[in-house]
Amino acid sequence: MHNQPRSIGIAARAMVTALGLTAVLAASALALAQPTVVPVGALLDYTGPLAEFGPAHRDAAELAVMQINEAATAVFGGPIMRLIHEDAATSAAVGVDRARKLVDVDGVPAILGALASGVTINVAEAVTVPAGVLQISQSSTSPLLSIIEDDDFLFRTIASDALQGVVAAQLASGEIFEDYAFTRAATIYVNNPYGQGLSNAFARAFEARGGTVTAQVAHPDEPQPTYAALLEQVFAADPEIVLAIGYPGQATVYLTEARDLFGFTNFQYVDGTQSELIIEVMGADVEGRYGTSPGADPDWEGFQAFVTAFEQVYGQRPPLPFMDSAYDAVAVMGLAIAKAIVDGAEVTGTVLRDNLRVVANPPGETVGVNDFERAFELLQEGVDIAYSGAAGAVEFDEVGDVITAVEIWQYAGGTIESVMIRTADMIPHD
Repeated sequence: MHNQPRSIGIAARAMVTALGLTAVLAASALALAQPTVVPVGALLDYTGPLAEFGPAHRDAAELAVMQINEAATAVFGGPIMRLIHEDAATSAAVGVDRARKLVDVDGVPAILGALASGVTINVAEAVTVPAGVLQISQSSTSPLLSIIEDDDFLFRTIASDALQGVVAAQLASGEIFEDYAFTRAATIYVNNPYGQGLSNAFARAFEARGGTVTAQVAHPDEPQPTYAALLEQVFAADPEIVLAIGYPGQATVYLTEARDLFGFTNFQYVDGTQSELIIEVMGADVEGRYGTSPGADPDWEGFQAFVTAFEQVYGQRPPLPFMDSAYDAVAVMGLAIAKAIVDGAEVTGTVLRDNLRVVANPPGETVGVNDFERAFELLQEGVDIAYSGAAGAVEFDEVGDVITAVEIWQYAGGTIESVMIRTADMIPHD
């Protein structure tokens, strides 16, 4: 009578042991199946002339990470990326230093940024290209990015200023609005690749339309206490309109001096001077002034989806330029990471670079903003995908550029209002 319970007890203990071992093995398998969380650098500006833009771009980038990780948890069993934020301070020297930290200390295979073209180019040449790290800028619009030797490690999710310069010239010359037309124009621009490239692109296009460019005056990259001497050069030949190409940190000073010392407020603005800070400083003196900026069509489905998601998380509409393209840059990085996970490949800068056009460019099943769970499932099934983003179709050409629309906007009623979208097919290639 005692043998039966004993044999049952032994069997029960054996079963429990087996079940426990199974559970341990299952847990171990689950742990092994969990994807590695890939660190990605975010080189934005929280100090310096572009300090206004850093927090806004951080929020847009983190929105993409949140959505990607939610989808990855559902499909892969866990998050796949996190951002490590550093302040480039709108300075090439600081940006290079912080990028080296991201690569050498944090071991990132990819970097978002920088904001300013000059910082982006210096970081690419000194850090990311030699290290084989993927770099995607969301706001560096200088045409120089298209021609530097980068071994295909430098991309951007915003159009070159070769397009914005043409639209700015169309606007200033009266080609767009009959009651807004000038024949004599000057530029004041920040003396870096962004300012130089956009000023030259505008001047060529304006003169091609019969206008006269009376002066192109560069100001230092570092903010100055006064720009009075430079403004004398700007106004020496009596331009009717002046294109303000730079950043809020400098522009707020020289716009105030132009008004107070020279009685001039007829500026036309660009993406870098599309700023709520300028409204705060200049008030009614910028009312009605026009500007241009590479960006999304507000009627674009992806842009609307981005705005809706951003409002849900942060309680306001995206306030500044290039937040949509910042979201897109992180989105394609996340898709490239997912592709590496599905392929069982180590996530390196080279692998991400090689995956980028695979997940972004046609042909492939179109996936859009916050469509990441479906995108990951398609990748698991071996189906090609093509990402359509918040700022437009993210289709990288052979030099890592995309084409987006160019917006005409206006300072109106104490805010920044979109007036018109010039799509790629509306912009002549001068």
